[in-house]
Order: sequence, then C-alpha cells, then structure tokens
Amino acid sequence: MEVFLDTADLGAIEELSAILPLAGVTTNPSIVAAAKIPLKELLPMIRAIVGPKATLFAQVLARDSESMVKEAFTISDLDPKIVIKVPAISAGYAAIKTLSARGVTTLGTAVYSPMQGFFAAQAGAKYIAPYVNRVDSTGGDGIKLVQTLQSLLDLHVPACSVLAASFRTPTQVLDCLLAGAKAVTIPPEVVRQMLNSPAVDVAIKRFESDWLKVFDKLSA
Repeated sequence: MEVFLDTADLGAIEELSAILPLAGVTTNPSIVAAAKIPLKELLPMIRAIVGPKATLFAQVLARDSESMVKEAFTISDLDPKIVIKVPAISAGYAAIKTLSARGVTTLGTAVYSPMQGFFAAQAGAKYIAPYVNRVDSTGGDGIKLVQTLQSLLDLHVPACSVLAASFRTPTQVLDCLLAGAKAVTIPPEVVRQMLNSPAVDVAIKRFESDWLKVFDKLSA
C-alpha cells in the first residue's frame, strides 16, 4: 500500500512528510502552475524534502504521442525516480507503449472509465489514476470505478496498480482503500482532516483540565 501527497506546496510537503510514511509526491500541470515554480526547479526542491527513495510524478502537456514521448524524456532527465503521467487517451496509450518499451515508468492519468484504465495498463503503465471526486461530480460512482479497475488489473494486468486520485473528503479515501486500491494520492487539506478530529481536541483538553486540578504542571 502506497500513500502519496498530491501537491507542489513545499511547506505542506515538509510538514506532512515529517508525520507520514509517504511513498512520494504527485503533481499535475495545474498543481505546478499554482506553485508558480518551473518544473525543472520544483522537482529538485521536492526531492530535497522527501529524500532519495521517494517517487515523484510529473505530467506531460503534449497532445500527440510523438511529442508526449519527447516531453517525457525531457522530464525524466530532471529526476532519477520520476514517473511520467500520461493522459489515458488514444495518443496517450501509444506514448505509454513507446515509453514503457524504452524503460520509462508511466502512469495513465485522467481515468474516468474502466476501459481507459485497462488500455493504459495493457500499454505498459505501472499505475492508473481514476479521478474519484471528478467522476462523482459528473454523476458517476468514483468508488465503484476504483473497485472495477482494481478487479480488472488483478485479473489481467497484475503488474499495474490503481493509484486513486481526486479526493475532497477523508471518506472517499477510506472507501477507495476498502475497494482494494493499492495506492492513493491525497491533497494536503484532506490529509489534515484525516489526521485530526475536533473530538480528540476536546478529549485532550479534558485530560489536561482534570490533571491540573490535582497537579501543578502538565508533566508526568
């Protein structure tokens, strides 16, 4: 089971990597644009925080397969443990096939249907990324998609894993894990919701209050 952080916020990466055993960090063009740091500068900054063993993800912007492949190799030169995210579209499947044959690790992204993910996996992707919340917001069932994709992979492409993405609530993450997803990538705001609870804060304050009624300082 792998947990990734879905962000390019360096402060959030530093904060949460100190708490969680993160497998790495995922980005996409929107996330990188929000950080306002060019990818060639951003990736080394993230690497310096997460260490040499973590896996980083970056996405191609090209729309035709030949350009996707060329861009993928340019990105690959920026970091030794990078996974190239390629949209699960016709040109993307061709690019994934070429890149996989040439030793580049890929992820099929923007997956909204089981067959999209299946074809990306068959082309050679190591991961496929269903967009859970975005599927839900268009009237679909993101958790069911994750479950279906994982079943397909288990049956036909066991070397590929679902890396579920696009979360807005902790419940969506939990449901994906229960549905069998082998990996998830979670935005910092959702991670923080999962780590903390107002009920816990109330309980701790009660413990402190009861302790101070008897002892003069908060120390055992």
